[in-house]
Amino acid sequence: MEPTMSYEDVLTRYEPVIGLETHVELGTKTKMFCGCKTDFGAEPNTQTCPVCLALPGALPVMNRAAIEATIQIGLALNCDIAEWCRMARKNYFYPDMPKNFQTSQYDEPLCVEGYVDVTVDGKEYRIGIERVHIEEDTGKTLHVGGATGRIHGATESLVDYNRAGIPLVEIVTKPVPGLGALAPEVAKAYVAELRDIVRALGVSDVRMEQGSMRCDVNTSLNLPGDDWGTRTETKNVNSLRSVERAVRSEIIRQAGILDDGGKIFQETRHFQETTGDTRSGRSKETATDYRYFPEPDLVPIAADPVWVTSLREALPEKPSVKRARLREEWGISESDMQSAANAGAVELIEETIAAGASPAGARKWWLGELARRSNELGVELSEAGATPVQVAELQKLVDDGKLNDKLARQVLEGVVAGEGDPAAVMASRGLEVVNDTGALTAAVDEAIAANPDIAAKIRDGKVAAAGALVGAVMKTTRGQADAKTVRDLILERLGAS
Repeated sequence: MEPTMSYEDVLTRYEPVIGLETHVELGTKTKMFCGCKTDFGAEPNTQTCPVCLALPGALPVMNRAAIEATIQIGLALNCDIAEWCRMARKNYFYPDMPKNFQTSQYDEPLCVEGYVDVTVDGKEYRIGIERVHIEEDTGKTLHVGGATGRIHGATESLVDYNRAGIPLVEIVTKPVPGLGALAPEVAKAYVAELRDIVRALGVSDVRMEQGSMRCDVNTSLNLPGDDWGTRTETKNVNSLRSVERAVRSEIIRQAGILDDGGKIFQETRHFQETTGDTRSGRSKETATDYRYFPEPDLVPIAADPVWVTSLREALPEKPSVKRARLREEWGISESDMQSAANAGAVELIEETIAAGASPAGARKWWLGELARRSNELGVELSEAGATPVQVAELQKLVDDGKLNDKLARQVLEGVVAGEGDPAAVMASRGLEVVNDTGALTAAVDEAIAANPDIAAKIRDGKVAAAGALVGAVMKTTRGQADAKTVRDLILERLGAS
């Protein structure tokens, strides 16, 4: 059934509870249990060996760098680090996992009981972290011959095992009730903060569009005062915008079913980028269905407390602390910084400033034209088509008087269209500001002749009327005239300077 009620209407009757399970591929040079490379985009099945292909007799060896990165993530998320834990086998039919089970952690995770604080609409929310554990990623299945890219309707399936065995960290939140209508925004803010934390650690590139960070979104509804409802799990959501949309869509869908007297079933669902809704996947297994048992081929993990302490002391500046520092350096309000953070623009602005732009100039473009473009295209701000270096160059052309804001927007259009860097686009499109008095005199004289009444007012000392003539010259020159030069010429020609 297609939902007919509005989101606002749903929240007057139901209370949502959300939870998020985020997977982060670590940026180690080799896989979790073997020496195969982890380069993204390599030819299919070229980064495999007997261990990650599960050939008989091949035994795994733990990747120390992956364990270290997991501990760093746990510490950055305020978790307790287990003094002793072990790996487990998670038994499930994985068509893209050669050994047909996943080496993961079950009842003994490496990191537990942490939290992340996020701010939405000026209010701080604490998101509890239940666990952070290490496991291995699966391979990639490609279904071909169909219209949807899924197995239904496909004529054949191809499997690439390059990703099988890449170190994967899973970060699981506790259920988060009490968010009301802000549940989608809080979910998005949490994933954004988590991405910033992991990126600051340097243990993953957390590129959601490449799958190195992906989020499973759990959503349930209940009537006020009732027990929490049955949750659904929307799998592999791969952008901040989609996290927000998936929560919102699932709240509306579940409300429609409950309003009709139906039941919500525990299942996995898939988010549809094109339509913004979710589609049923499969019934959701419980932990007992996976038949976990301790991995017999790997020794337990016992992180030396001295090692953990040294990792804690070496943690980088937290993103929240960094934002507070940058806010002071940039001279902006807390709400302005929060707007930049919500837009995913803080690092982009910082890099633009480092490339030579002023804080105001950098913020203007990333939170203005580029934010508008990313919203229209439904992509992250970093994918809007311009780099921080290009934005800094664009602002310098404005600061140097070679472009005004109107012309700069046209130049930016060319940049994001792939026409080149700002200076090249300005030259090829002929958009540079004209401030040569000789070239502008004819246009000024023409405007004066065409508007004798306005010219008379200026001669009588009403210099504010010069704005109308400036506008006429700007129109004649297609916005390329330097407005100050034009105004000075008008006042000079009319004896009012």
